[in-house]
Amino acid sequence: MDSKAAGELKSSQGDTILKTLAIIVILYLFLVSIGMIGSAFKGMGKEFAVQLIQSNAGPLIGLFIGILATSLIQSSSTTTSLVVGMVAAGTFGDDPRIAVAAATPYIMGANIGTSITNTIVSMGHIVNKNEFRRAFSASIVHDFFNVISVLILLPLEISFGLISRSASWLAELIVGTETFSFNSPIKLITKPAVSWVKDIFKHQEIINYNWLLLIAALLLLFLSLRYLTKLIRSLVMHRLEAFFDSHIFKTAGRAMLFGAFITILVQSSSITTSLVIPLAGAGILRLEQIFPYTLGANIGTTITALLASLVSGTIAPLSVAFAHLMFNIYGILLIWPIEKIRMTPINLSKWFAEIAIQNRIFSLLYILIVFFIVPLTLIFLVR
Repeated sequence: MDSKAAGELKSSQGDTILKTLAIIVILYLFLVSIGMIGSAFKGMGKEFAVQLIQSNAGPLIGLFIGILATSLIQSSSTTTSLVVGMVAAGTFGDDPRIAVAAATPYIMGANIGTSITNTIVSMGHIVNKNEFRRAFSASIVHDFFNVISVLILLPLEISFGLISRSASWLAELIVGTETFSFNSPIKLITKPAVSWVKDIFKHQEIINYNWLLLIAALLLLFLSLRYLTKLIRSLVMHRLEAFFDSHIFKTAGRAMLFGAFITILVQSSSITTSLVIPLAGAGILRLEQIFPYTLGANIGTTITALLASLVSGTIAPLSVAFAHLMFNIYGILLIWPIEKIRMTPINLSKWFAEIAIQNRIFSLLYILIVFFIVPLTLIFLVR
């Protein structure tokens, strides 16, 4: 090898190392921005969300309370924990089975509400038509699956107690197991930065600093996504695509297991599903690969609450955690095996993404209407 070729190789290696380090730094900023969004929403709406959840309601309103509360506080785990607390406190009555049946619609709503984060993340690609088409469809496929699951399972739950009965039966089998806990490594490394930024805004003596925190979070999200997508595409596009196709996302089952594993590891389906949105935008992952991954994330997000609720002698809270798990398992069993039904969320998300790229305002209206306006209107109209 002559000196010129050696110099080019060295330069190429140095360029690769710099780009890799840049990706790590920007990925960290991306995760911090997601944490900031969650913190801002919690600051603005947690008290209201808690009041909503603590007011007992019928199944349909319970569903919309679950959607709205989770959209406000950006965490299905928090919503589930609040519902578990209500059940344990006897808010839904003293009979565990009746309490779990009353709490189950809230859990279903939480499952829909939690997908708002990755839909917000997809907005970071809004300036590029092709990227936005891929990213937006990858984010809303999660929504369509959850909505279809609710349309099938909520009537079955109301009529036959399908989920609550299964959950109570499993809880009765398991009760007496020791409690487990697990700390998310992602939250551990991003929490100091999120807290630091939050404190900066807090000390400005602004009455509602959470709005400023949200604006800063969205700016950071857009910037980090823009450069993350560019760097990934320039550095590892072909290698990463080949690696995903031949290993992690080779089969739907493998993608599903990977989604569950990552979610258990980071303890947040919002983070798990948001992480693949830049990869979808860059064209590295296809919608058909992302769909089973999000289903795995749905399963994974239930495990933390399940482990936390394994408290000796208390059936009701454990039953609620199992209700969350069973809802997702039944949803997969009903939708995934039959190709025509399985393709429905994928086709719907592609169709709506095409509408959204014709006029980007539809994507913003989608977030506002589905996650806030419709639930809020129905809650107040019925009540």
